[in-house]
Amino acid sequence: MTGATPIRVVVADDHLVVRTGFAELLGSQQDFVVVATASDGAQAVRACRELRPDVVVMDIRMPVMDGIEATRRLTGSGTRVLILTTFDLDEYVYDALRAGAGGFLLKDVTAERLFDAVRVVAAGDALLAPSITRRLIAEFARFRPRPEPAIPAALTPRETQVLRLVAEGLSNAEIAARLTVTEETVKTHVSRVLGKLGLRDRTQAVVMAYETGLVVPRSTGPSGRQDLGPQGPGFPGLA
Repeated sequence: MTGATPIRVVVADDHLVVRTGFAELLGSQQDFVVVATASDGAQAVRACRELRPDVVVMDIRMPVMDGIEATRRLTGSGTRVLILTTFDLDEYVYDALRAGAGGFLLKDVTAERLFDAVRVVAAGDALLAPSITRRLIAEFARFRPRPEPAIPAALTPRETQVLRLVAEGLSNAEIAARLTVTEETVKTHVSRVLGKLGLRDRTQAVVMAYETGLVVPRSTGPSGRQDLGPQGPGFPGLA
C-alpha cells in the first residue's frame, strides 16, 4: 500500500493468545498498523479516545466493560467497531450491532477474510455475511415481539425493495444482479435510503428493518435454516 496512510487498528480481547494472534496477523500487512491492544472494554475505549484509530477489533464478552457498552461509548467517535466472537448465534451480537458496530465476524475467520473485513469497515461500509444476517433475524424474531410492518413513507417502492435486500445481507453486486440494474444504481439507492431515514450505515439499515418488521423469518427449509420473507405490502416476489 505504497504512499497510502495505513489503517490504524486497536485489538480488544480478554484472552491473551487471541489478542496477540490477531494483533500479529494484522500487523503483518503493510496497510495496517496496530496502535494498541486491550484486555477489556474500558481499556479499549480509553485507547480509542486517546489514539483515534480507524477500527477497533472487539470481542463481545470481556470483563470490566463488555464489547456492547464499549461499542456504544465509541459511537460517533470516528472509530469503527468490528465485532469478533466465538459463536455465530451469540446472544449479544444483535445488541452489539444495535449499539453501532460496523461489522461482525467469527473468530475462526481466515486471515484474508479478517484483513478484508477491517478494510471494509474502515471504509465506512457494513460487514454482515448473509448466513449470519439470516440467523440474527431468526433470533430476533424468537425473542422479541414482532412489530406491525411499517414501510417508511419517505421511501419509493424500489428503495424499499433495496432496503429489504440490504437487510438480507446481500452486497451491492448481489442486489444489482437480483434487480437487473447496475451496481452504481444500487449504491445510489442505498445512499438515498440512508439519507431519507437518517441512518449512519448499512448496519443501522439492517437493524431498522428487523425492528420495523420489514424482514421476518418466513419458513424453515430442509436444512433447518429459516428463510426470509417480505412482510406487509410493497414487496414484490424476489425469489
